[in-house]
Parts: sequence; C-alpha cells; structure tokens
Amino acid sequence: MPGKPIKTKTIKKVLIANRGEIAVRITQTLQEMGITVVAVYSDPDAGALHVRKADEAVRLPGETAAETYLQKERLIEICKEHGVDAVHPGYGFLSENADFARLCDKAGIVFIGPKPDVIRDMGDKIIAKTTMEKAGVPVVPGWSGAGIEPDVIRREADRIGYPVLVKAAAGGGGKGMRLVKKPEELEAALEAAAREAQSAFGDARIFLEKYIVRPRHVEFQIFGDEHGNVVHLFERECSIQRRHQKIVEESPSPALTPELRAKMGKAAVKAAQAIGYTNAGTVEFILAPDGSFYFLEVNTRLQVEHPVTEMVTHRDLVRAQLLVAQGEPLPFRQEDLTQEGHAIECRVYAEDPARNFLPSTGKLHHCHPPEGPGIRVDTGVDTGSAVSIHYDPMLAKLVVWGETRQQAIEKARWALDHYAILGVTTNIQFLNAVLGHPVFASGDIHTHFLEENPIRTDMQEIPPEALAVAALASRNGKGNSQAVSAVSGVVVYDGTSPWLTAGKWRAF
Repeated sequence: MPGKPIKTKTIKKVLIANRGEIAVRITQTLQEMGITVVAVYSDPDAGALHVRKADEAVRLPGETAAETYLQKERLIEICKEHGVDAVHPGYGFLSENADFARLCDKAGIVFIGPKPDVIRDMGDKIIAKTTMEKAGVPVVPGWSGAGIEPDVIRREADRIGYPVLVKAAAGGGGKGMRLVKKPEELEAALEAAAREAQSAFGDARIFLEKYIVRPRHVEFQIFGDEHGNVVHLFERECSIQRRHQKIVEESPSPALTPELRAKMGKAAVKAAQAIGYTNAGTVEFILAPDGSFYFLEVNTRLQVEHPVTEMVTHRDLVRAQLLVAQGEPLPFRQEDLTQEGHAIECRVYAEDPARNFLPSTGKLHHCHPPEGPGIRVDTGVDTGSAVSIHYDPMLAKLVVWGETRQQAIEKARWALDHYAILGVTTNIQFLNAVLGHPVFASGDIHTHFLEENPIRTDMQEIPPEALAVAALASRNGKGNSQAVSAVSGVVVYDGTSPWLTAGKWRAF
C-alpha cells in the first residue's frame, strides 16, 4: 500500500526441489541474478543435466519419487545444512503441497510460491469453487455435499441436466473423474470415481458439475505480491489434450476477442484477490462455444506451459517470482503488459504413439534440439542422458514465436522436423501431425480434438542397416540432424518419411 515501508529479504541461495527441464530452466534465471543454486538428485539422476548445471548438488538416496524428491523433511535438512535461503518447488512433486510450504516457513526458509493456506484451499476443488462463487467469479453449475447419497445425487444430476461430470474433490489430471451421459450410468460412475479418488488422493469425496459440450480450456497467468498488487499476464489456450493432459499450448487463444479477453482477465484477477494470492499462479477456465466461461481451478505454482506467456509478454516469470518472494512489489503493472505475436509450445515425450503412447526408456545416443530465431527449447536431457522408468517421460518443451499464428505453426513444424533424438521413441512425429491438421490450423479446437480427429503416426519399420549407419555417423560427428531424426521416429521434409517414399532424399 502507498506509504507502507517495503520489507525485503535478499535471497542468495536457492534449493530447487525438482528435476528435469524445469530445474534447468529455473537454474538459468537464478544464476543470471547472481543466486547460488543447489540441486538435489536421485540415484538415476546422478549425471542429469540439472545436476551439472547447478552450483552445488546433494544426493537423495533412492530411485522413486517417494524415496527422493517427495522427502519433505530431508529437503528441509539439506536447506539447513547448506545455508539455503529459499526453495523453488518448480511444478509437480511438492509444488502444491501445503505441508511442505508450511515446513519451509517454520524453518525460516522462503517458499517461492503462495502461502500454505492458499495452496491447501485451492487444492480442494469444492472449497475452491465455493470461494470463487462467493467472489462473483462464474462457476460451472453443479452440486457438492457430504458422502454419496444416490437419491440426493440423482435428484441433483437431474436438476443440473445431463451430461454431467462426476469429479474428485481432491482430484487432478483426470483422476477420479467420470462423464455421465444418461441417468442409468450415474450410480456406477459415482462408485468408480470415489474408488479411484480414494486410491489416488486418499480422499473419496466427489461432486457434480454440468458437462460443457465441446469446451475449450483457457487459462490466465496471474501474479500477486505482498503489497496487494495483482495482475494477469493474459491467456494460454490449452485445449489440445490427451487423457486430460495438455500436449500443445499457445498464446493468444484463437477463440478470444479483445472484449472476451478483458472480461476473463478481470475474472482471473478477481479470483486471485479473493484468496489473497501471492507469487505466480494460474486461473483455469472452461470456455463454452457461446463465449460463456466458468472457473475450473487455480494452479498454485508455475505452470509447465509458462514459456508461451514469457514469449508473448517478454517477461521472465521466474525472475518475477524471486523478486516477489523477497518481499518486493511486482516488477510490472497491468498497464505495462501487452501480448506481442504468437507463441506455441509442444511437449516432447519419450513415448510411442503407435503403441498407445507407451513410455520409452533408455539412453539418448544423440540429442540435437533445433536452433533458430524465435525457437526456444527447455530441456532436462542431452546426448548421453538416461530416460528412467521412475519419472514423467517428458524430455523437453519446444516453444516457438512468430508474428502471427500461422507463422508460429510453420516455425513449430520446421523445428519439430529438425529435432533429432536417437535412443528412445518420441512423440515428435505425432506433434507435427497435430500442428499440420487442418482443424488445428483453423483454430476451431476444443478439449476433444484428438478424439474427433485421430492422428495417424504409423510408420514402416526402419531398415536395421539404416539404423546402424545413422548411429555411426552420429557417433563420428558426421551425420546431420535430419538423418538422425528419421531414425528416431521424427518425420522429415513436411512429415513424409524417407523410408516410405522414393526420390532424391539422401541420408548424408
């Protein structure tokens, strides 16, 4: 508030309680700011890129996330042992764990994120929805109550109108969620959702929401400080999803008019103010075909897809996180923020689209990201890295910027064509096919795009001789990225496999 003295704490050393690409990305900004970075690593991650990039690294004995990156008390001990001022949780793992944030506060360590009570309340879908409804933020028509009383729920479902969604109160990532299209499906859906919610979250509570047909998933980046300032940094379109997981994000959304953008941005700020939000977060909305929108949830952390916002606003969100965590006011006002051009992010996974996206593991014998103006690759792997069975199979995020959406699509497809990975199967070809689909190009997308528009990625088996030649060329440094791309499952030359066509294509 005006006239109130600003109390700041200088952060000199930060522990990143995470791994992979997000740990590498955070490390870069922290080091640019002159802050010492402490990494932690499990046994499979001993030689990982995020460990090599850090100034200091501490082993977490074990292999699984539960044995290592989720060990709250051990992470606090490491902070004390190494003189750490603050913890950046990244996303996933402990990033939305209110108990961990509270442990940090108790130990006098700055948690780079919102307050523990905000994390707790926004992690409960029923509390979050009730809070937003009271604040005047549009919410999806629905019902919540204690226990599962079939008669009551049947009556409420009839009132809301089918189709309805049965959702877990403590849910996320599609777990504990069932679509019910007609009354006779309701009872089985309730039992299945509650059972899955109990198994995944230790909380069997469920609630009902009206199902919006052909919805878009549009989220707004929010930022607040300890001085009452709250802004939004515009929207991200996240409707291209597979099994409720985003795989392609972009900004601006092709669906938003300036008027609708302003209206949704105002609602996002109102949501943040209602809960006293500080630091970076995201307010997620469902956008209906008629332009009506409804609150979905608040993600109380930095999002996987934050780079698209950085690309169109020219702001470093991690830098802003550090400044706010030190007690400083936001480094930008709402009137300072604008969107310029168009950005698209593709999540590159070690998985096989031809085998129902089965995760692929192994050593990366060759990894060559694309380079060029307006191309950014956030990655946690390089040549020689091992892809383990123990963690999420995302290898990198390919982010591009263009003056227009069409230019961004063209640049992203070129970059995917020139992204060479040898050693594991990837979804690069699949992503390229998504971006090349005429419906995607039109911008008329929704969360069921992949269900309505199956993407074919079948590819004839590559001759063993070609594998050997490409691997040898890569090892000797004589191969080019297109040759290795073809071997790793990446289709080159506008999505046409050289193994399936004749002509002038040459490997070397």
